[in-house]
Amino acid sequence: MLDKDFIRHDGRRFDELRPIKFEVGILKNANGSAYIEQGLTKIVVAVYGPRETYPKITASPNEAILRARYHMAPFSVTEERKSPSPSRREIEISKVIRDALSAAVILEKFPRTTIDVYIEVLNAYGSTRVASINAAALALADAGIPMRDLVTAVSVGKVNGRIVLDIDDTEDKLGEADIPIAMMPRLKKITLLQMDGLMTPNEFMEALELAEKGIAQIYELQKNALRKELEEILKKYEEGGETSGEY
Repeated sequence: MLDKDFIRHDGRRFDELRPIKFEVGILKNANGSAYIEQGLTKIVVAVYGPRETYPKITASPNEAILRARYHMAPFSVTEERKSPSPSRREIEISKVIRDALSAAVILEKFPRTTIDVYIEVLNAYGSTRVASINAAALALADAGIPMRDLVTAVSVGKVNGRIVLDIDDTEDKLGEADIPIAMMPRLKKITLLQMDGLMTPNEFMEALELAEKGIAQIYELQKNALRKELEEILKKYEEGGETSGEY
């Protein structure tokens, strides 16, 4: 999967991200929403809340409950059609995403409420959990949920003995190791760190350094997507006048 010049099967160098596209505020019926394309991976996220917890006995008196549901559409995979019912992998990834986001959301602002994050994978081609985290952070910001920082995530893998950034589906299946990592870039706090496979201590440190560079690039794309949405909202507000109640 790497040629003699360390060029990967899709033409990227070891430290290159796949093309990434963000859109914010795409679902008008949700409190917040976002869409991400990362290579061939395509994911949409909707956020609802803070809203009243039901049943009330499950509410927390001190903070909001953050819930995340990661789901892969039956047509999202290239192999056999996926069952629409939740798999063990989807349940595990839902918990991972919730924990990665919880560190950033200021949950104590909204006691006795629930914030729901719905993640739908439309096309899966590698690194779906980190792409989901990137889009979910934007959807939370779009919903006006107070956050300490955005959460930004990327995957780093070991392919043919070389540490590479942002692995795709082929590299995930045939590579030797995979590390999904998420962090709050401004605060430099890691909120997710997993590893599947084997790396030496030196390879692990190299992977972390490469991940931090990739996260810095994605963080700028996230902020640009939020700025673009805000500019569009302000433009529509100015065109509609101060009496407009839509924005």
